[in-house]
Amino acid sequence: MIEPQREPQRISSRDNALLVRLRRLSQDATAYRRVGQAWLEGDHLCRAFVQRGGVAAQAVFTDEAWQQPALRALATGATRTALVPSALFAGISSLPSPALMGFLIDLPAAGALQADAATLVLDRVQDAGNVGSMLRSAAAFGVRQVVALKGTAALWSPKVLRAGMGAHFGLALIDGAEPALLDALAVPLVATSSHAGLELPQAPLPVPCAWVMGHEGQGVDAALLARCALTVRIPQPGGEESLNVAAAAAVCLYESVRRLPQQPARPPAAQ
Repeated sequence: MIEPQREPQRISSRDNALLVRLRRLSQDATAYRRVGQAWLEGDHLCRAFVQRGGVAAQAVFTDEAWQQPALRALATGATRTALVPSALFAGISSLPSPALMGFLIDLPAAGALQADAATLVLDRVQDAGNVGSMLRSAAAFGVRQVVALKGTAALWSPKVLRAGMGAHFGLALIDGAEPALLDALAVPLVATSSHAGLELPQAPLPVPCAWVMGHEGQGVDAALLARCALTVRIPQPGGEESLNVAAAAAVCLYESVRRLPQQPARPPAAQ
């Protein structure tokens, strides 16, 4: 077991190997697939990672952040810690206003598909903000498995990480999957379509199921749609043609939660 580094390393050169790696991860959306690591920028993401029991391979702080006890405490469990001048940190940031600290983390090993799990399937969803938002909805509504098919925005890219706001760390994520992987699911596939006859509130929704959310402009691929056990329409009395895919996912995932059997209320604790 590697003991956490107690004294931070000071870095003063932009050509330092660590900073070169961080620039690659922050500027290339798919670099994490080659490196096996992801860059979490900002205290919100880093705190969410720590709260889920994560241990950073490397914490990186500006001198300013290191002077703030609440931020410095986040580095307690990190394997290594580095201090860099603010100007160098700005050079590895992908934010308009660079954060003060970040974590380099090892990506979790890819797990096997959980055949019986409630699942969110992303079919070529291209906008990173939409993908991150859907991960947040999945985590909020108790859907712990997300399968991103090839063509979907890279799950561990900086933009998706920021939009996910920590949801990644509570989900089982399968990134860049082939559609054939869905053959192993034992739960039925359900998709939405503005042309479906059944409205979501009245549809015989299977619980659990695998919700399939498709490309922002093209929707779910026709071949994948044909495999779905059920296709439903979200009622829109306001007259809009369609919902944003992230909004549609939130509505559908909530409806799945609403259909769950009600748990009996717990008696109040004895005083």
